[in-house]
Amino acid sequence: MTFSTFTPTQAAELAVVRRCDFIESRHIGSAVVLDPQGSPLISLGAPDVPVFTRSSLKPLQAITAMSLGAHLTGPAAALATASHKSESGHVAVVSSMLEDAGLRVDDLQCPSAHPADGAFRRELQEQLRAAGEADTDPRSPLYFNCSGKHAAFLTAARAIGADTASYLSPDNPVQQKVAEVVTAFASETPAAVGVDGCGAPVFALSLTGLARAIGRVVRMGSADAGGPASAKGQEWTAFESEARTLMDAVFADPWAIEGHDRPNSTVIERLGIFAKGGAEGVIVMATRSGYSVAVKCLDGSSRATGLVALTLLRRAGAFDAEPGAASAPVDDTVDAVIAAITDPVTGGTDSEGRTNVVGRLELGEDIAKIGERKRD
Repeated sequence: MTFSTFTPTQAAELAVVRRCDFIESRHIGSAVVLDPQGSPLISLGAPDVPVFTRSSLKPLQAITAMSLGAHLTGPAAALATASHKSESGHVAVVSSMLEDAGLRVDDLQCPSAHPADGAFRRELQEQLRAAGEADTDPRSPLYFNCSGKHAAFLTAARAIGADTASYLSPDNPVQQKVAEVVTAFASETPAAVGVDGCGAPVFALSLTGLARAIGRVVRMGSADAGGPASAKGQEWTAFESEARTLMDAVFADPWAIEGHDRPNSTVIERLGIFAKGGAEGVIVMATRSGYSVAVKCLDGSSRATGLVALTLLRRAGAFDAEPGAASAPVDDTVDAVIAAITDPVTGGTDSEGRTNVVGRLELGEDIAKIGERKRD
């Protein structure tokens, strides 16, 4: 039997690319917006068909590690749920996580990679040249975007006396606990378990389950909101302390999640909304009051996911419910963030050598026709 996500015939049109008034590409996929009680407000495509959640599920992996005794706070907690771009600050925090647990870089089992941040990579190259090294090509598992998550897994394994050499095995106690936490928060048994790009187990959940899980984490972990009274006694509420530690860390240091001026970090910093993208066109966002959205672009592209997710939250009236500094961002604020995280369509240069903008990413038909909902 072949397991599969939803098909093109089940998908909705989420976005289009318009170049010189010609629609050049179409992004199809599925999406869902849930209210704080977990009820669907907007559904597009097939949000109840499983998708591999990829890095969008990292908050649950971080919570698991902390619940097992990984004492992570501040930037270290944020790095445990990050897909970082290996800025110098990211690497310094992950290095400290390993050192504090008595671990080494060699203990990391994520792939070796170059730093994605060009400035840090050049800095390392200069250091290697100055030291007279013949090989000035910096590569290490420390620079892989999931190294913070792996450091958290290792720290948890060390805390409970589990084997650190097999920390990525589905049979390792750390990964068994991750599976339990995922099931509890999503209120859904994963449809499949695979191997993620970093080597860790990856779970297939419906977009509804993904949105439900991360919405619960963010709401329960927000000091100004907390979980709904009706949820008390539910299995996932046992992780309130870890959720609060995680959300405090993320909102205090948004740069840790992806990097300065990167899309996820920009949404968190400027709108006060949790955002976590994953490979193959997956993203999840959640407000502190508990509204959540999950999106999957069927072609695996992330080009449209930020635009789609923020637009759907706005159409669902989620911004109207937000307290404090993150409350009711005026339309131009949301639009400014969308512009900041969405690349323009370009073509050539002008007479002064500047890149010409010849088009834009636009909402697809199935989103454009959704009217904005206002709260009572």
